[in-house]
Amino acid sequence: MLTLIKNADVYSPQPLGQQDMLIAGQHILSIAPSIELNTNVAVTCIDASGCIITPGFVDSLVHVCGGGGEDGFASRTPEMQLTDATLSGITTVVGALGTDSIARTHSNLVAKTKGLREEGLNAYCYTGSYHFPAPTLTQSLENDIMFVDEIIGVGEVAISDHRSSQPCAQRLAELASHARVAGMLSKKRAPVSIHVGPADTHLALLHEVAENYDVPLNRFYPTHINRNRALLDAGIRFAAGGGTIDFTTSTTEYDLAHGEYAAAAALAYALNANTDPTRLTMSSDGHASLPVFDDSNNLIGLEVGREVSLLDAFVDAVKKYGVPLEHALMSVTSNPADVLGIKKGQLAAGADADLLILDSQRLRPIHVFSRGQHMVEEGKAIITGRFE
Repeated sequence: MLTLIKNADVYSPQPLGQQDMLIAGQHILSIAPSIELNTNVAVTCIDASGCIITPGFVDSLVHVCGGGGEDGFASRTPEMQLTDATLSGITTVVGALGTDSIARTHSNLVAKTKGLREEGLNAYCYTGSYHFPAPTLTQSLENDIMFVDEIIGVGEVAISDHRSSQPCAQRLAELASHARVAGMLSKKRAPVSIHVGPADTHLALLHEVAENYDVPLNRFYPTHINRNRALLDAGIRFAAGGGTIDFTTSTTEYDLAHGEYAAAAALAYALNANTDPTRLTMSSDGHASLPVFDDSNNLIGLEVGREVSLLDAFVDAVKKYGVPLEHALMSVTSNPADVLGIKKGQLAAGADADLLILDSQRLRPIHVFSRGQHMVEEGKAIITGRFE
């Protein structure tokens, strides 16, 4: 099948100006100022005048098979569905386990990831979880990364949080080194996703690892860096040292009222502090539980993360906080793809046809393509999950 998109303002995420784009099967065949076809093969044409074409969003942290459990069995959050992602402009997700790696298992996580792939999404996942020793699918972190295609790293390992296993620098260095070797052997980048809690230690453990072991900061991918101003400033120092930091777009009114920065505000803050824009990402933490703890770590509330928050934060970054469109796009496309080591997040001839056609005023998806498959048309899902 051929799809020809005409007259769009293309961001790759770098601005390319007004271009036509030809999609053939699962790939982009050509991007050029004018593409004319003389063929008897069926071609679907889309006039994208007044619209923007961008890469599909890469959501680097989603609890695809649910999370939660901090308030008992009934507080386990539900699984993500296909259109939770596609209607939000997300064409690539990375699944993870969180607090609960007992009732939630890697067999469930990998199966869900495979199911999302069958439904047309680009889906990957992490081995490990918050805790040490890292739970795995095959009883070996190295085997998981090397021999399970969907598994592309480790995470999310918890630090600076009362729910973590309180790892020391040596244990964390060993985990990162095992992931690194397994990644080298299987041509994966195999980063270690780090859940950063609210404790005052912030990112000190990651710096301790980098200072005392042959494990650079860029092996770690810390998230939730917008929890508070002090952690945000620590994250900016981490990025200046060569790492990449991630802001979580799902939040609660309670957390925002008690010092958390909205992800879009954190992105603008970091850019205004002259942080390298390639070192900043946003992720949804979709379908995670969002527990609210008091100062004594007693649970006082719990909400559920939403994938659409990633789209909302992208729009707010541009519309509300004045972040340049190119930089806002990088934070949800090419930057997370680079950290993860996956060939996503950019538009070019030969690349996978993961792309969005956005309303240039509202920056909301009109059309969504994942691996060349038309998933959303005129803002409505035309492909849905099996049980939606």
